[in-house]
Amino acid sequence: MSQKTPLYDEHVKAGARMVEFAGWQLPIRYGSLVEEHHAVRRHAGMFDVSHMTVVDIEGAGARDALRRLLANDVDKIREPGQAIYGCMLDERGGIIDDLITYRLEDDFYRMVVNAATRAGDLEWIERQLADFDAKVTERDDLAMIAVQGPEAIDHVVELLGAPDVASLKPFRSLVHGDCFIARTGYTGEDGCEIILPDQVAVETWRKLVERGVVPCGLGARDSLRLEAGLNLYGQDMDRDTTPLESNLAWTVAFEPPDREFIGRGALEKQKSEGVSRKLVGLVLGTGGIPRQGARVVTDAGDGVVTSGGFSPTLERPVAMARIPQDAGDEAVVELRGRELQARAVKLPFVRNGKPREGLPSL
Repeated sequence: MSQKTPLYDEHVKAGARMVEFAGWQLPIRYGSLVEEHHAVRRHAGMFDVSHMTVVDIEGAGARDALRRLLANDVDKIREPGQAIYGCMLDERGGIIDDLITYRLEDDFYRMVVNAATRAGDLEWIERQLADFDAKVTERDDLAMIAVQGPEAIDHVVELLGAPDVASLKPFRSLVHGDCFIARTGYTGEDGCEIILPDQVAVETWRKLVERGVVPCGLGARDSLRLEAGLNLYGQDMDRDTTPLESNLAWTVAFEPPDREFIGRGALEKQKSEGVSRKLVGLVLGTGGIPRQGARVVTDAGDGVVTSGGFSPTLERPVAMARIPQDAGDEAVVELRGRELQARAVKLPFVRNGKPREGLPSL
């Protein structure tokens, strides 16, 4: 049976079209997906992301445990409230999940993991931390609201009476009353994610609606993250891909060399031998919308579309694709017997709400 977030009734009352996602009933859209997308790019929109899993790790061994568990290094976190983004890998270097880790206190960390990988993540974390003095607690008493867009921070500051939120740097967080507020998001826009007790989530959501913040569904969330070139677990990366072939090499901390994180040996071997695949953006013209699994033909061999869709900001089809490392810029996407011309580009497609300079026209 699908689970429901504390905001489920609010979505239904607002006429949202509900779908099952990772075992949860969530809104895919309330009305026009494109209008919801533009609301985030131009003003402020919000998402119910209470299906995400908050995991607290605390104890004298928490730091050492996370330095082994994660490919990124929590020692990069210089101050309380700061966070890092990175991957949790298996011994082959395959990506078990991508997640954000916050240091709340010296021996107290908070992780936010994906709903689709929740059960496997929790089992893996518990097993890997068994020999460390660290307690793992799933915070199923918390909800999460993402407020995103150029006006998002102003709304949150005024609603919650939390002026310090305005001065938060990216990947920083603070606690204000019952709320844990982080300057993070999954849209490529400014904004924050608010983790708060289940019992106050509905009131907070309603007050944001009253302020004119537009409720948005999974459809807009996907089109926004695609434009921003942000990976989706299970499509653009999984246990059969490594960070080095997923545009995430920057999240792997190889220094210091004596930190033995899980998957390090496999990544060092792949790095020394050369990475055979790369994740790129594809810009297309008219003729069809590329979808996950579509074949991509390049001058260096075949690749595959990992994510695709229509970009409301660019007003054209775009995709993310994994292709041979030596492939050139020209490509063809095969879609239901048709061949769509495409051009490989560096991600993202959209930066700061506007098309990235230099995107080709087809």
